[in-house]
Amino acid sequence: MAAKRQEFARRRKARGFTQESIAQALDVDRTTVQRWERGTGDPQPWQRPRIAELLGITPKELDHLLSSRNERATDARRWTTAEPDSDGEFDALELASRVQASDVGSETLIRLEQAFDEMATAYPVSPPQELMERVPKYLAYVGRLLDARKTLEEHRRLLVVGGWFSLLGATLNIDLKQERAATGRLKTAVTLAQHAGHSEIEAWCYETEAWRVLTDGNYSRALELSQAAQHTAPSGSSVAIQATAQEGRAQARLGRPRETYAAIDRVQKLSLSLEMTTRPEHHYQYDPAKSLAYTATTLAWMGDSAAETYAREVIARLAPENDESKWPRRVASAKIDLALTLLANGRLDEACDTAQRAILSGRIVPSNHWRAWEIVRAAEARKLPEASDLRDAYEGMKASHGMNNRVSRKRS
Repeated sequence: MAAKRQEFARRRKARGFTQESIAQALDVDRTTVQRWERGTGDPQPWQRPRIAELLGITPKELDHLLSSRNERATDARRWTTAEPDSDGEFDALELASRVQASDVGSETLIRLEQAFDEMATAYPVSPPQELMERVPKYLAYVGRLLDARKTLEEHRRLLVVGGWFSLLGATLNIDLKQERAATGRLKTAVTLAQHAGHSEIEAWCYETEAWRVLTDGNYSRALELSQAAQHTAPSGSSVAIQATAQEGRAQARLGRPRETYAAIDRVQKLSLSLEMTTRPEHHYQYDPAKSLAYTATTLAWMGDSAAETYAREVIARLAPENDESKWPRRVASAKIDLALTLLANGRLDEACDTAQRAILSGRIVPSNHWRAWEIVRAAEARKLPEASDLRDAYEGMKASHGMNNRVSRKRS
C-alpha cells in the first residue's frame, strides 16, 4: 500500500473508526474501504465530502491522502487492477479501452452496456448469489474509468451504466435480504442517475425501494414510493408500467379494492400500448406478458378468485414442461398466488400441493420467503394434515439460503 494510503488508514483509526464502522457510516461495504486503503480503488466524487467530514479533514486534504504522482498516471494500464475473472471478461474490457483514443473508448462502453443487459436478462432464472459475484467487479471497474481521460459523452455513459449496475446490485441485495447494502446501492444509483439526467434509472430506484418496503410490511410507504416512481418515469416507459403495478400491490395490501382495480386497469391499458421487447426476461424492460403475473398477485391479495385464471396462465406460458429446474422465478410466485386463491376457495389439498412445489423449487428468493410463510401459516391455522410437510419444506428453504430458521415477524 502506498505511504499516503497508509496515512489514510491511520487517520481513520485516529478518529476511532474501524473499517466496518466507517463503512456503515458511508453506506458502503467493508471491502470497499479495504480497497481504498490498499490503493486498488478510489471513493467516488460524491462520497468524498462525507469521508472528509468523518476524518476531520478538508476535501483537498483528502484528495492529497488518496493521490500520488504514480497513482495519477494516465497510462491505460492503470486500469488493469480489476480482479482477474476466470472467463477473461475484464482482460477483454481492458484491451478494448487501450485501443481507443481516450482511456475509455466507445468499445469499452458498449461491452459494459452489453454485460449489464446480459445480467439483467439472466436475473429471473439465476440465483442472486451468482450475479452478485460479478456486479461489484463491474462497479469497481466503472468507478476507475470515471477518473480516466474521457469525453463528456463517455462520462455520461459511464454514469448511466454505473447507475444500472448499482440498481441491479441493490435488487440482488434486496433478494438476499441485505438491506443495508441495498440502501447504499440505491442511493448511489439515484445519485448517478441525477448527475446523468437519467430519469428512468431514478424512477426504477423508487420502484425498487417500493418493493423492498412492501416486503417489510410498510404498505403506505410502498404506495408513496410507487407513485413517486410514476411521477419521475418517462411517459409510457417500462418503469412507468412497473410502478403502476407496484401501486396496485400496495393498494391491495392496504385493503382498498377500488384503487386496486383501477391500478390493474391502468397496467393492462399501458401494457397494450408497449412495444414487444427483444429481451422479454430483461428485468428492466417490461414485457406485456408480465402484467399477467402482477395481476395474479394483486388479485390474490385482494381475495379475488379471478387470480386463479391469471396465475394458471402464467404457469402455462412459462413452465410448459413442468420442470422446476427451468422455471423463471415468476412461476414460483404464480404458484404461491394460485395456492392462496385455492385456500380461499376451500380447495385445500390442491393448495398445499401447489405451495409445496413452489417452496421446493428453489426459485423463491429470501425476500419472498414471507409469501411462502403466508401459505404455511394459513395451512396451520386450518389444522390441515399437510401443514407439517409445508413447514418442513419452508424451514428447509430458509436453511438452504443460510437464514435463521426462526420465522420472522408475522404479517397481516
